[in-house]
Amino acid sequence: MLLLQDGVLAFLSAVGLTTIVWVIAGALVHLGGRPAIPGLLLVLPLRGQALAMEADVRELRRVQGSLPGAKIILADCGLTPDAQALARYLAEREKNAALVPAGELRAEI
Repeated sequence: MLLLQDGVLAFLSAVGLTTIVWVIAGALVHLGGRPAIPGLLLVLPLRGQALAMEADVRELRRVQGSLPGAKIILADCGLTPDAQALARYLAEREKNAALVPAGELRAEI
């Protein structure tokens, strides 16, 4: 019976020590937060009517939240005038977003 008690005590001690190390390591890793990634571009090429543009921008905004310093680029690859107006509105409304004609995309990089 003493052997069983010693085994259980050793097991619980090992689990407790592992938990303590895990918590301390997690606190140290999350202490600095996520560093900003300068120059990271999330490019969304848009063409034609771009029917799913609003949903795509919403998804990029969600991704941008987990990547500090990222910038959303809406690349105009031949949008219709109505879609271009919507893209301009979305780019102005979003933080760190821009509407760029496809020919000028190289300058943005």
